[in-house]
This record gives sequence, structure tokens and C-alpha cells, in this order.
Amino acid sequence: MEHGGTERGKIELIAIKSFTSHEEMYKVVDFLNKSLKHKNIMFGMTRNSDEKTITISIYET
Repeated sequence: MEHGGTERGKIELIAIKSFTSHEEMYKVVDFLNKSLKHKNIMFGMTRNSDEKTITISIYET
């Protein structure tokens, strides 16, 4: 079944971007996830300790 261009239950990557690591960025990602859950948008964050960067991913659920 289609809903908003994605199959129900499927997660679609919308965008991905890397930044210089900031200690409290996880708080921003948590805030965005809580605030936009009803819009079927989800944010993910990965850290690259070697390069001291973080990557934020945006998904449509």
C-alpha cells in the first residue's frame, strides 16, 4: 500500500549531511525527532571519531 510516495513500513532516506562534531548535537536530533514524528520524518546521527565529524540523516517513514 502506498502512502505519501513510500510503502507503508518502509523508511526512505531523504538527505544526508556531514558536519564538524559538536558535543550536544544529539540533543538537536532528539528534539527534531520528537517534534516531527507526526510528520513521518525521522532523523539519525552517526559519529566518526577518527575524522571528528557527525553525519545527520533525514528519513521519511
